[in-house]
Amino acid sequence: METPGMVFLVASALAVMAVAAAAEPVTFVFGDSLTEVGNNNYMQYSLAKSNYPWYGIDYEGGQATGRFTNGRTIGDIISAKLGIPSPPPYLSLSPNDDKLLEGVNYASGGAGILNETGIYFIERLSFDDQIDNFNKTKQAIAGKIGAAAAERFCSKALYFIGIGSNDYVNNFLQPFLADGQQYTHDEFVELLASTLEHQLTRLYKLGARKMVIHGLGPLGCIPSQRVKSRRGECLKRVNEWVLVFNARVQRLIASINRQLPDVQLAFADTYPAVLDLITNPSAYGFKVSNSSCCNVDTKLGGLCLPNSKLCKNRHEYVFWDAFHPSDAANAVLADKLFSSLFPEPPAPTPAPH
Repeated sequence: METPGMVFLVASALAVMAVAAAAEPVTFVFGDSLTEVGNNNYMQYSLAKSNYPWYGIDYEGGQATGRFTNGRTIGDIISAKLGIPSPPPYLSLSPNDDKLLEGVNYASGGAGILNETGIYFIERLSFDDQIDNFNKTKQAIAGKIGAAAAERFCSKALYFIGIGSNDYVNNFLQPFLADGQQYTHDEFVELLASTLEHQLTRLYKLGARKMVIHGLGPLGCIPSQRVKSRRGECLKRVNEWVLVFNARVQRLIASINRQLPDVQLAFADTYPAVLDLITNPSAYGFKVSNSSCCNVDTKLGGLCLPNSKLCKNRHEYVFWDAFHPSDAANAVLADKLFSSLFPEPPAPTPAPH
C-alpha cells in the first residue's frame, strides 16, 4: 500500500535528480564537521578542530587537513566522481582569489542551525555565519565578473546543505545547556524549522536556486550516544526525534518550493542508508559499527586522542571517532547519495526496423 510518506520520498528523489541534472558543476557546501574541510583551522580559539594525528591518516599525504575523519568526507568523494576539485575552505581564500569561481566550502565543526549551538567550542561558523560568508563570496565574484554575471553564476550553482546534527548532539541533548531544559522536543523542532526557513530564504535572496538539504542520520546510534545506554544500544528516543525533525524539514522544503519562484529544493534522506550501514555492517564489508576506531575521550568532545592506539583494520570500522564516519563508511554513503543525485541516463530506445 502506498502511503503519503512513500509518495513524498519518491517526489523528493525525483526533485534531487532534477536539481542535480540542471546544475552547473560549481558547488557551494554548508554544514558542520561532517562536511568541514578545514575552516576551523583558521580560528585561533576554536575548540572544534581536528588538525592533529590521527585525523587525515588515510587522506592524500597522510596529514590532518581539518576533516573530522581519517580520510575523505562524503563531499570529497562526490566531487571526485564529478571530476571536479573538492571546494576549498572559505577561510583559506582571499577576497580576490580566482578559486571563488570554482566553488567554496563554508562548513564548520560545531556549527548548527541555531546560533547558540556549539557555544562551548568558543569559535565556529554557525549556519547564519556561513550564509554571511557566502554573501561576501558573491560580492567578490561580482567584482570579478560583474553583478549580472554573478547573479547567473549563483543561480546555476548547486548548494549542498548538511546541518542540524549539532543542534541535537551539542545542544538539545546536553543537560547543562538551556535549550534542552527550556523547550519540549516539539517546541525545539519548530524553533529549528522556523530558523531554517529564514536561512534558506536568505540563501534564495542571495541567488541560490538549486539546493540539496541533507536529512539527519540516526544520531541515537553514533558511539557518543550509545555509551549512554547500559547495553551500548542505539537510543530509540533520539532516533525518533531525528525522524520527527526530518519529516518537519521535508514539509518545510515542500512549502518553500510552492512559495518561491524558480527555487528547486530537494531533501536527501540519508537516514535509511546510515541506519542500514550501522545495523547491517557485514553487508558492506564492515565488522564494527557500535564503537570508534580510535580511542576517544567523551569529556574532550568525543574526538580521537592524539596518543590513540588505532584499530588494526580501519576499513572494517563504520565510525572513526565518537561522532564521525570513517573514510570507508563515507565511501559507501557517498556512492548511495551519488546514485540518487546523478542516476545513469536511460538506455536509448532502439530504432524501429
